[in-house]
Amino acid sequence: MSTNPAENPAFASHDHSDCVERVLATAETLCKDRKVRLTPIRRQALEILISEHKALGAYDILAELSARGQAAHPPVAYRALDFLVTHGLAHKIERLAAYVACAHPGERHRPAFLICRICQLVAEAHVPNNEGALGSAAKALGFQIEETVIEAEGICPECQKAAA
Repeated sequence: MSTNPAENPAFASHDHSDCVERVLATAETLCKDRKVRLTPIRRQALEILISEHKALGAYDILAELSARGQAAHPPVAYRALDFLVTHGLAHKIERLAAYVACAHPGERHRPAFLICRICQLVAEAHVPNNEGALGSAAKALGFQIEETVIEAEGICPECQKAAA
């Protein structure tokens, strides 16, 4: 699991504009290489997710799109989010029925999500499928893991400081 704050910026102080620029540039390149369109709505939805580092629901995205002057309806937000997830630009946080921007778009990885139960920030870490207790248990049963979704809820460093 990556513990470098530069690789998991959600819980570290950093320049959000750098996140936005880096991920949007990567997204544009990926979409061009895959011959799919990063439409203005899809791009804005991704930008909203990147800038927050929080899990946002479709209606949160919809509200922000409307605030930006987009005439958006729920299917528009859901279609944009489905596109982003399908192309590895965002992840769905099942526990929250919400979405976060992928911290490492274009890279093959197995994300694990660390969700602060107080401020709702979400950090993305990497956990190999076939290692650790789960990998050992699967191997003992002859089971081949193809995909895992790991979501851990706790308290981020800033919220721990505030509570102290």
